[in-house]
Amino acid sequence: MQEHRILNANIIKTIAIIAMTVDHVAWAIFPGYPAEWLPLAMHMMGRLTCPIMCYFIAEGYHYTKNINKYTFRLFAFAILSHFAYLFASTDFAGWKSFIPFYDGNILDQTSVMWSLAWGLVMLRIKDSQKIKGNTLKTILVILVCLICFPSDWSCIAALCILAFGTNRGKFKTQMLYMIFYVAMYATVYFFSIDRLYGLLQMAVVLSIPVLRLYNGTRGKNRQVNRFMKWFFYLYYPLHLVIIGWLQAVR
Repeated sequence: MQEHRILNANIIKTIAIIAMTVDHVAWAIFPGYPAEWLPLAMHMMGRLTCPIMCYFIAEGYHYTKNINKYTFRLFAFAILSHFAYLFASTDFAGWKSFIPFYDGNILDQTSVMWSLAWGLVMLRIKDSQKIKGNTLKTILVILVCLICFPSDWSCIAALCILAFGTNRGKFKTQMLYMIFYVAMYATVYFFSIDRLYGLLQMAVVLSIPVLRLYNGTRGKNRQVNRFMKWFFYLYYPLHLVIIGWLQAVR
């Protein structure tokens, strides 16, 4: 089976970047929850992104040589992405929009990067030797869920990272956890926001065959690996700023 795993991390991350761009362009061009086939197809493609991002945060946790630097980097980009995410939002109404909860809403107050960073914290809590007892660790994980609840993808992204990292090497188990967590998210979306777009969230299953082809390597070229390491982070806020700017000038 190993010979069929033909995709390295760089290729899969590129797929995620393309899917994310298509998804965010759809939100900008087709605001709200249109039922036409084109925005639906674009958003379905976009569902590839979050599982892939979560998967490689967990992989990064396993491979990193300095977990503190890795954690700092994720939170730094989460803060940077907060401003880019809100600037690209169709609800952006000046600098006050950057203030969390200013509009009175609870959901979508910041980007998915916030949940991704806290997902890494969940893995650190789980493996910590300083935190004694599973009860305390469970309480801390619940607290982390509350902290990242207002972000895009809520606490679901963080929980997926925890599941991927905890069950590393057990692909079917990882994917079942991912489907379970996203199903909870889709259910809330279905009843609270939009029924059709709630069902659409389950298109995350499209990421499963892509991740199944992962061969466990970053890539053969060290320079490309170094470039992709930073590009994967920088592209997220950068493309949102561009989308926000295009919306402002049109």
